[in-house]
Formats: sequence, structure tokens, C-alpha cells
Amino acid sequence: KIELTKGSNLSNTSSLLWHLYRSLPSPSSSVNWAGFYVHDHTSPPTKPRLILGPFQGKVACQTINFGRGVCGTAAATQTTQLVPDVEQFPGHIACDSSSKSEIVVPIMVEGKGVVGIIDIDCTVENGFDQIDKEYLEKLADFLAKSSDWP
Repeated sequence: KIELTKGSNLSNTSSLLWHLYRSLPSPSSSVNWAGFYVHDHTSPPTKPRLILGPFQGKVACQTINFGRGVCGTAAATQTTQLVPDVEQFPGHIACDSSSKSEIVVPIMVEGKGVVGIIDIDCTVENGFDQIDKEYLEKLADFLAKSSDWP
């Protein structure tokens, strides 16, 4: 078994997601951000947060507390957040005002909990569906098992 570093896996996967979505018909071609946030293990256990990982798209928020916005909610609840209209999501963090929909999938490692999240934004409402959810959850599971998570 070849052990691949988390950084290499996430960097290549963010590029793969970006180019894959943008090569598909609309609404997928309207993806404007694809990447990762990882659990910041230096944050106090009582105030866990995510830090920006590899991504493709415009500059992004550097840190997000668990429970805040779509990403923080996915991390805190350990559930995928499929958001058809980000303006309707309580506490949405608008890193890019052109984002209209979003999907966030937690990456979970047994015994460690949430180690990161996959985050993909789209410039149109209803940019993601159950098929995206199903396959991104499989990707999250693969990344959880194939990377060196702290």
C-alpha cells in the first residue's frame, strides 16, 4: 500500500473536481470554487475550527469555526450539507458573493471524527443534487482512508 500525503491528495483532488465540474453541462459548469478545509488540531477542543486547504477558485476565508456557515455546520453535525440557495442558509458565510448554491461533505476518520471537508460552490441555485452527494460522499470516504490524517 502506498501512503500518500494529505496535502498531495487534496491538492490533486481539488484540481480534479474543478476541471471535472467545469467540463460538464450546466449547472455543473457553473462551479466557481472547489476545495477543502481541514480540521485545525491546534484549536482548543472547546472551539474547533477548520483551516483553508487546497482549492481552485477565488480567494477564500482562512478559518471557519465548527457550527458556523455551511462548512462549519457540516463539520459540527458530521453530515453532508446540500444547499440549493445559500441565501436561505442561516449564517451563510459569503466568501464569494457570486456563489448561489453549495455542497459540503465531511471527511471522517474512525476514531478521529471530522478531519476535513469537501466544499464546492456554484454560481447558480440548485447547482448540486443527490447524485453529487452520493459520489462526493464516496470520495470523502476514499480520501479518509488514503491520506495521512493527524
